[in-house]
Amino acid sequence: MTVWGGALGPGVTARVVLLRHGEPEATASGRCYGKLDVGLSDRGRAQVDALTPWLRDLPLRAVVASPRRRALESAERLTASWGLAVEVDPDVAELDFGAFEGLRYAEVEARYPELYARWMSDPTEVAFPGGESHAMLHARVMAAAERIRARARGGAVLVASHGGVVRTWVAGWLGMPRAHIFRLDVGHASLTIFDDYDGCPVLRTSNWRPPEASEER
Repeated sequence: MTVWGGALGPGVTARVVLLRHGEPEATASGRCYGKLDVGLSDRGRAQVDALTPWLRDLPLRAVVASPRRRALESAERLTASWGLAVEVDPDVAELDFGAFEGLRYAEVEARYPELYARWMSDPTEVAFPGGESHAMLHARVMAAAERIRARARGGAVLVASHGGVVRTWVAGWLGMPRAHIFRLDVGHASLTIFDDYDGCPVLRTSNWRPPEASEER
C-alpha cells in the first residue's frame, strides 16, 4: 500500500515530499505558535503514524526537518521505516512571530491593535516585532527548496515542516503571488508532493491525507 513509491517516473529527476507536522499539543490551541516549541498531541502522533504504510516504497535519499519539536518528532516517527537519520534545517522552520509568540489572538489584538488590523487585512506584508516578515520566510524557504531539490536528485527527500513553510514553498515553485498563499489548504499530517523534471517542478498532489483521516474533517 503506497502512494508515490518505487522508482521515479520517466523524466522525473527528483521527488520532494512536504509533510506538515501532526496536530500539536493542546497548549498551542488559539495561540500564535511559530518559533514556540510545542510537541505533538496523541492525535498528532497517530496522524503521522497513519502515513507510514502509504510511503513505504518511497525512494528516500534523506529526511529533513524543522528544528521545532512538532516537526522533528513527526520526521522521527517516519524515519524508522527507512533507517535514515533526520537532518535538521532551520530554514524550513515556521515563521517567527516574535513578540506575538505564545499570545492568544485576542491578546495580540489588545496589545497591538493597529498591527493586528494590518495583519488580518494583509498577512504577507506584516513584519512581526522581534520576529520575521513573510518576505524573510519566503527567502529562506526558497533557498532551502533549491538545496533540497539538488539533494533529492535521482530519488526523493521528505521534508517535515509547517503549514506556512509548505504554502510558501508551493507558491514559490508554482509562481503564485505571495499574497495568495492562504488559498492553499495544508492540514496537519498532510502530504504535498512535487516531481521535478530537471528544474521544472510539477505538483503531484496537495494536502493529501489517508482516506480515513480525510473523512474525519
